[in-house]
Amino acid sequence: MAPRRGIAPEALGPTITVGEILVEIMATTVGEGFLGPQPLVGPFASGAPAIFIDQVARTGGAAGIVAAVGDDDFGRLNVTRLARDGVDVSAISVIPGKPTGSAFVRYRADGSRDFVFNLVHSAAGDTAMTAEAEALIARAGHVHVMGSAFGIAGIGEILLAAVSSVKARGGSVSFDPNIRKELAGGETRKRIDEMLAVADLLLPSGEELFVASGKTDEAEAVEALLALGISEVVLKRGAQGSSHFSREAGRIDAPAYKVDEIDPTGAGDCFGATYLTCRRLGHRPDQALAYANAAGARNVTRQGPMEGVSTLAELDAFIAADADRKILA
Repeated sequence: MAPRRGIAPEALGPTITVGEILVEIMATTVGEGFLGPQPLVGPFASGAPAIFIDQVARTGGAAGIVAAVGDDDFGRLNVTRLARDGVDVSAISVIPGKPTGSAFVRYRADGSRDFVFNLVHSAAGDTAMTAEAEALIARAGHVHVMGSAFGIAGIGEILLAAVSSVKARGGSVSFDPNIRKELAGGETRKRIDEMLAVADLLLPSGEELFVASGKTDEAEAVEALLALGISEVVLKRGAQGSSHFSREAGRIDAPAYKVDEIDPTGAGDCFGATYLTCRRLGHRPDQALAYANAAGARNVTRQGPMEGVSTLAELDAFIAADADRKILA
């Protein structure tokens, strides 16, 4: 594997990812589970890798995804949406006889959620390396990896092949662990360590910083990760904003924006995609953090995981309006 050089510039090639595409359908009532009839709203285009790559394209980066959908309206809804927003959809396979993945979501009174997923046995479970996927990978400049993708058979192998190819060309890798500590043993731990060994940008949330590093103190965790050769660690803190850590710029903290939250799904994906794309486009870490915080905040003000994805012009307007909105300390 080629040595790490930091986040590759946009000119090297598009940002790509591999993973699940699904639709999200939401209960309109607050409560627990789906044990009785519920009024629903949706379908909304979704899937963490799909949300991420859609935001990359909206931010102004070249973007592509390797994935699979069914030959159904849910699949067509997603592919049409991604293509409309500028994502290269040439490596999305259509799997006959398999439905597009789905997630039914209901919010509890405390803000937590209950899910009913159809993912592993959906078309996403048949994601495979195709000629179109190989062509997309061959011209990519950056690969984004989500830890959740390793839970779907076959996707992990495609991601590892993509990382190897892009690294050999001088490209870079970002990694969002997206994994709970209870699930971070065995094969999952092996995959995490493989990604940490090649990642140039790490995008953990909360306890994922400690899962990744094996430390329980934030400063020690960051130092351990930078010592591995990771160029930038960007910690998502939710309502407390975010922090950048690197050898070059040190620690940079950025406060969150105060908004009325409607739907938090996808906020972290929009944050990570915006930060990465801004850095690939040449923005300083502090500028990228400001845009990323704005992207995450703006996304939660819309119902549906992709309904709040943003262009840089929209984020400029959102940030400019902050004088009336106030920033959380």
